[in-house]
Amino acid sequence: MSEIDLDAYLARIAYAGPRAASLATLTALGEAHMRTIPFENLDILLGRPISLELGDLQAKLVRGRRGGYCFEHNTLLAAVLESLGFAVTRLAARVRASALPATTPIRPRTHMLLRVDLAEGPFIADVGFGGDGPPHPLPLREGETWIAGAGFRLRREGDVWVLMGRDAGADWLDLYAFTLEPQYAVDYEMANHYTSTFPRSPFVQSLTAQRSWPGGRVILRNRELTRRTGGAPESVAITDPEHLLRVLAQDFGLAFPAGTRFAKPDF
Repeated sequence: MSEIDLDAYLARIAYAGPRAASLATLTALGEAHMRTIPFENLDILLGRPISLELGDLQAKLVRGRRGGYCFEHNTLLAAVLESLGFAVTRLAARVRASALPATTPIRPRTHMLLRVDLAEGPFIADVGFGGDGPPHPLPLREGETWIAGAGFRLRREGDVWVLMGRDAGADWLDLYAFTLEPQYAVDYEMANHYTSTFPRSPFVQSLTAQRSWPGGRVILRNRELTRRTGGAPESVAITDPEHLLRVLAQDFGLAFPAGTRFAKPDF
């Protein structure tokens, strides 16, 4: 089993701050991670398998300067946090936002998040929900947390916790629902296989790349790029495959050879 190369990871996210297992460190690491390592599904659209082995994740996200989706991001972060002495529990969630038609009554557990127990109490840490996810850890209790104009609310539905999100002036929306039952590598292997190969999975059907930080987001979905950096969102249409490659390089730091073509979107 591979070990985490902590120095390489910290260099990748340009973090040179404290390494104590504290809320301040957890917050700073998560923000640096989300700002630097993009959320993206491009390997799926290139026909490449998604490995959750720690060595493969470091080769891709750290040394290869690529991104990934929730299982990749949060598996990597969990290993980093544990190497620093944090107490981490891996959890799973059912996505409620924009993953499947609204008529689908119960969605599979296809999202990974982390519970981190600190002196201040338990927190939810999640660097793998893309631009709509919380850029800072959230205390695991019912209530609202506002971060640079974006709101996040945790509420209970019996034994289920529901994370909601809201931009200033918008309505609250459910993002995902989770329980506190610990999950294991085999659970994520099953969910990862479904998410990356099932024909109706949103990660098979469409292209996305996203980065976020407090007060800002850059989100690419198929042929539309949206930048939100404090003011009104600005959208740009992707005109052709080479324009797409330029956007991936300039906005997300994702470099691909000229002529690279993804299964989606269709031009």
